[in-house]
Amino acid sequence: MFVLVGVTGGIAAYKTVHLVRALVLDGHEVHVIPTEDALRFVGRPTWEAISRHPVTTSVHDDVAQVRHVALGQQADLIVVAPATANFLAKFAAGLADDLLGTSLLATTAPVVVAPAMHTEMWRHPATTQNVEVLRARGVHVIGPDSGALTGGDVGPGRMSEPDAIHAYVAGLLAGEDPEGTRAKSLDGVRVLVTAGGTREPIDPVRYIGNRSSGKQGIAVATAAADRGAEVTVVLAHVDSDVLREASAHRSITLERAGTAAELGDAVARLAPSADVIVMAAAVADYRVEDASETKISKDSTDGALHLTLVETADVLAATTAARRTGQTIVGFAAETEPDPDIRIERARRKRERKGVDILALNEVGWTKGFESTDNTLSLIGADGAVLATVSGTKRETAEALWDAVLAVRGT
Repeated sequence: MFVLVGVTGGIAAYKTVHLVRALVLDGHEVHVIPTEDALRFVGRPTWEAISRHPVTTSVHDDVAQVRHVALGQQADLIVVAPATANFLAKFAAGLADDLLGTSLLATTAPVVVAPAMHTEMWRHPATTQNVEVLRARGVHVIGPDSGALTGGDVGPGRMSEPDAIHAYVAGLLAGEDPEGTRAKSLDGVRVLVTAGGTREPIDPVRYIGNRSSGKQGIAVATAAADRGAEVTVVLAHVDSDVLREASAHRSITLERAGTAAELGDAVARLAPSADVIVMAAAVADYRVEDASETKISKDSTDGALHLTLVETADVLAATTAARRTGQTIVGFAAETEPDPDIRIERARRKRERKGVDILALNEVGWTKGFESTDNTLSLIGADGAVLATVSGTKRETAEALWDAVLAVRGT
């Protein structure tokens, strides 16, 4: 296949090198059309070496070959990554002041754009309108994802990862309809997600907590929202960047909960209206029986502090016991057991005890699972079968979880 890869002037241009390489390794004839600004981020020699073709930005090169329209005419598919706010505005307006612009106007092939910009730019009404115009013309839009952005900002606007764009493009070239199969797969579905770790007070200063950052729960929530769901998140303690990411998503409503009891109350109130409930929060199993009303002083402990711990209420079990017809409930289980067979067997027993439709077994340890970017999930179905085992970013594992939920719901 003849694939054109447009590259515009954003820092995410470095990721597109990996996309071009993947397409070349697939056996496609790949031509890269960078803008002049894009060459400030990744130089011409890199694009030529990776694509194995000459690279130009000007409509005045190879005039005899009518290159400014020939590339678009020959293309089987065009993908622009990153697609900046400026590019989206020009494309929506039909401007063609460089080789990328003329190629896009000259093509009848499918066009994919992968937006990348800061959250405020992505959510600006002008950008929103430009994207709607492009979608109405049949342009495929992948992303953007939510995550860390240039300058320390966090929120929607991060370019989708090269592997995700590659898979999307490969599907289009194979005649598939990725927009129909994933992007709107949760349209009209009401989703409730719990995320983060609860904190059980010892005194007004101290608490019993856990290492949950909330990243996996928020990845589950944003993946659902990006698929068209109406999402409510009951948020326990999360890292500050995770909170900013969740707060920035316009399709997510947040409710805060500090302790296991507060989280349980919120879930009991919100669960009846949800179609799918994903209990990804790390809820404390124990609380202090009698938390002190004042700070416990070392002077009063004789060198040792003795606390009486009692079990907290089982929020997941209570939710499944009160479920209504048609609800799908997903539970999470964090396990450090190194033996995979034992780990899976424990998950099967827990799934049966809790009565959930899917149990997401989360492999954790000192350096994995909690407080990390990546994760590994094994998804256990109602019959005890392993529906899927997936490793990758927490967004990738979240997408696999939603694929499994849809399969269980028969949609």
